[in-house]
Amino acid sequence: MTNSLFSLSEEIRRCAQCPLWKNRTLAVPGEGPKDAALMIVGEAPSAEEDHQGIPFIGRTGKFLKAILKEYKINQENVFMTGAVKCKPQANRTPKKSELETCKELWLDKQIEVLKPKIIILLGSTALWSLLKEKDLARIHGKIIEKDNQKYFVTYHPSAAMRFPKIKLLMEKDLQELNEIIETL
Repeated sequence: MTNSLFSLSEEIRRCAQCPLWKNRTLAVPGEGPKDAALMIVGEAPSAEEDHQGIPFIGRTGKFLKAILKEYKINQENVFMTGAVKCKPQANRTPKKSELETCKELWLDKQIEVLKPKIIILLGSTALWSLLKEKDLARIHGKIIEKDNQKYFVTYHPSAAMRFPKIKLLMEKDLQELNEIIETL
């Protein structure tokens, strides 16, 4: 079994287990410290992330990092990744089979290696991938515990960028998260 983030990242970069690999420039394994207390899981790499192999560097990533900073969530203690590691064509939502393949092969192993205190799920795709839950509106802003792992659910930053009501909800969620982190 793979036992380090580095070796997992190298394997992810070579992955050809689902059709997404055929159109990628670079796989995007994730980025952050190996002892991160927090893990953020988004949806999938954007075009910019696909070109550089680094997560959350496009417009959405910049927005996310600014809002995390605003709510005093220390990004130096966060590992960021996506539910899938390769960019879907035409920026579509990853298919169920792609999400399941990536979760089984990579995301579960990253979680096992990192052992984060909390996994922050950004949006409905990440929520479905890890918790098989669809009702983001019902459970956002809450800690969900499953298999001895804590998950915190909020909206995806791209939705918050487009819709002022979603941005307000995400900000409220992150304030709640900040208070939860302080108790850890």
